[in-house]
Amino acid sequence: MEEREVGVGPWEGPWPDGEHWDPDLLRDGDRRNVVDRYRYWRMEAVVADLDTRRHPLHVAIENWRHDLNIGSVVRTANATNVAAFHVVGKRRWNRRGAMVTDRYQHEVHHPDAAALAAWAATAGPDGGRLPLVGVDNVPGSVPLETHDLPHACVLVFGQEGAGLTPQMQQACDVMLHIAQFGSTRSVNAGAAAAVAMHAWVRRHVFGQRPERSGREAPE
Repeated sequence: MEEREVGVGPWEGPWPDGEHWDPDLLRDGDRRNVVDRYRYWRMEAVVADLDTRRHPLHVAIENWRHDLNIGSVVRTANATNVAAFHVVGKRRWNRRGAMVTDRYQHEVHHPDAAALAAWAATAGPDGGRLPLVGVDNVPGSVPLETHDLPHACVLVFGQEGAGLTPQMQQACDVMLHIAQFGSTRSVNAGAAAAVAMHAWVRRHVFGQRPERSGREAPE
């Protein structure tokens, strides 16, 4: 099967006017993983435009093992256009799965759970507290599907396999789990992050409140 070429070639015709255009991309073509709206734009111009309409949602990922799934979480965070993504633990993380999308976002590092909680204490609207919402299927967690996610908050995700550390669980205001009906103990960390971010989008972008059935999802 013939491989489909990504992006667009050199600009045809007279070059457009505007500071947001990248002359190198106009000359050579734009093969980046960006939507058509941003073809031929300078990276800094793309970031500036995204900043005008970012959501008040933050995403935090614990990083103790250089988990490959961190890149996948960051890529979904870019697609959601979150305010920022936060790396908790080791500063260096495996960026391959992000597919360069991290360059279009704001990255914040915190050495541990306590540091993230201290930042969140004054990071909310008008300097108020930003709730930390952990996502992990631990005892005492409640279903994501029936929980009304806050508008401004931080979704917190752990490492593949190990999940959120006990310290991070204690720092979170609430722990949520994703309903499962098969034999596996947990879903992939990158997939869980995508499900949680999409739940936030449905609630706060499309205005669909979760329906509360009055009973917990099956274990």
